[in-house]
Amino acid sequence: MSAKHPIIAVTGSSGAGTTSVTRTFNWIFRREHINAVLVEGDSFHRYDRLEMKKAMAEATARGDHHFSHFGPENNLFKELEELFRHYGETGRGKIRRYLHDEKEAAPYNQEPGTFTEWQDIPPDTDLMFYEGLHGAVKTPEINVARHPDLTIGVVPIINLEWIQKLHRDKATRGYSTEAVVDTILRRMPDYVNYICPQFSETHVNFQRVPTVDTSNPFVARYIPAADESFLVIRFAHPKGIDFPYLLSMIHDSFMSRPNIIVAPGGKMELAMQLILTPMILKMMDGRRRALGTHHQRATV
Repeated sequence: MSAKHPIIAVTGSSGAGTTSVTRTFNWIFRREHINAVLVEGDSFHRYDRLEMKKAMAEATARGDHHFSHFGPENNLFKELEELFRHYGETGRGKIRRYLHDEKEAAPYNQEPGTFTEWQDIPPDTDLMFYEGLHGAVKTPEINVARHPDLTIGVVPIINLEWIQKLHRDKATRGYSTEAVVDTILRRMPDYVNYICPQFSETHVNFQRVPTVDTSNPFVARYIPAADESFLVIRFAHPKGIDFPYLLSMIHDSFMSRPNIIVAPGGKMELAMQLILTPMILKMMDGRRRALGTHHQRATV
């Protein structure tokens, strides 16, 4: 953790909805004139798309049917922790991008599924923002979770997560239902060992719970809408959280435990704005104090 060079990490499984949470953060960054450097979790995979297919085939030939993007053998965990540590100390580091599709790859004249070259982070960023699979991962060898100043978990209940992944991968990547199910099964050990434990390390978790039947996610025709869901918001450290204010601003919300707010699913973006904006502003105020600067934020 670093007052001068803070780090925010949004962590969640593939298909969990971290991208929509990133959109909310980007709104806050623009509104508050915060210059954030974005770190894509996929850029810390060990293999590009073709290399991963080859490595997976080799693993299957060895009898390893649980070779996945979720585990340590396929990710640069040490390099990710080193980036977080170095940025916290100096505000610098090296990052790259993973080019998912032709649109992302075109400006670089590269093939989709490849990485860009590593590049230096500009020297004048206000904070680092990570979004991906492993923002709070811990193993016996590394501890990424100790570095972020604010860690957000995005955690739909498992059946909803599978429904979202099935629909996304079939619609945007052309996968069959069978192929997506095979991926889910292959990832399960790493999901249990490396994804789930992160949500005990986060500062705030946002979990969407549908109020419609998702008992068989593999035949669901539609993704449950936000208005067909509840949002469960868990605070690891509730001291200092203005719960009466949040309950008054998020209509039809209530507290199920001393550190948990339950809100209508359609209020997710509002809830995030109300909860996260004060946290980010406090972080920026701490940064200005640590740097010894007292200038006001720029105004439009």
